[in-house]
Amino acid sequence: MKTKSIKSRATAKRRPPAKLWQLRLYVLDSTPRSQAALANLKRFCETHLKGIYRITVIDLLKQPQLAKGDQILAIPTVVRQLPKPVRTIIGNLSNVENLLVGLDLRPAV
Repeated sequence: MKTKSIKSRATAKRRPPAKLWQLRLYVLDSTPRSQAALANLKRFCETHLKGIYRITVIDLLKQPQLAKGDQILAIPTVVRQLPKPVRTIIGNLSNVENLLVGLDLRPAV
C-alpha cells in the first residue's frame, strides 16, 4: 500500500463551511485490519465531515520513519492534524461514537 491522499469532492450540506480536516491514517501494508480501518474512516468522514476532509494513508512498512513524528505506537492509528489540537485514535475505527468523541466532534458523556 503506497502513501496516498484521499480528498472528498462533495460539498458539506448539513453544516456551514468549515476548515479542512486533515487526517493521517497509519497502517501496516494492506492487512485486513488496515483495510477495515481505512474503509471505516472513509465511511465516517463521508457521513460526518462530507466535503471538508483529507485522508493521508501512511504505510509504515514502506515509510517506518514517519511513525516517530506522530509518536505512533500501534496500528492502525488515525491522527487528526487539523483542526488543532492534534488528536490520536488507535484501532480499526469501527465504533462511530468513539470516533465522534475522539475527534472532538461530540463531547464525552
